[in-house]
Amino acid sequence: MFLDEIGEIPLELQSKLLRVLQEKCYERVGEERTRRADVRIIAATNRDLEKEVAAGRFREDLYYRLNIVPVKVVPQRNRKEDISLLATHLVDVAVKELGCRRPRLTPAGIDALLAYDWPGNVRELRNVIERACITAQGGALEFDLPVSSSSIDVNFFGSKPDHEAKPEFLTDAEFRRRERENVFIVLQKTGWKSKALMVPLSFWG
Repeated sequence: MFLDEIGEIPLELQSKLLRVLQEKCYERVGEERTRRADVRIIAATNRDLEKEVAAGRFREDLYYRLNIVPVKVVPQRNRKEDISLLATHLVDVAVKELGCRRPRLTPAGIDALLAYDWPGNVRELRNVIERACITAQGGALEFDLPVSSSSIDVNFFGSKPDHEAKPEFLTDAEFRRRERENVFIVLQKTGWKSKALMVPLSFWG
């Protein structure tokens, strides 16, 4: 039995779950008959249960009853090498479930997915893929994703460290730097295919 978001269970229900795990028995709602349960439990949570126990929001005995073989899954932003394979698989799933025409997953689309931090992990990736499949109508997939601050190379733009004093007015060099940064963000959000921005090579120098 898979119990997702185990850290969200209210305290009053945690004691009942503990009894099921320890005694392997339970009663259905509105029924007096005691039934036995012979199941293996897999529980998942995005909370730090040790901190939840310390704060009194999660029972310590239930925590130790569940914490037999802990498996820590790193966030998606630390597994960027999986995104291409996951995206390809999720496109297949979306096409089958939605009954839509198969869209094209382009290198530019993969780059857009790699540039995002995915705070919602695989669930967010699946939602983004499904939305893109619906709007693509069999064409190239385009992803409307927020620009992650980590995806912008501050050294590329010549940004100054935070401890340096900021000028009261913008010099020509500072103005051009900010303009380049804005163009870069727009290009990144449009998958580097924007026709609205005709930027000469000298602009980046």
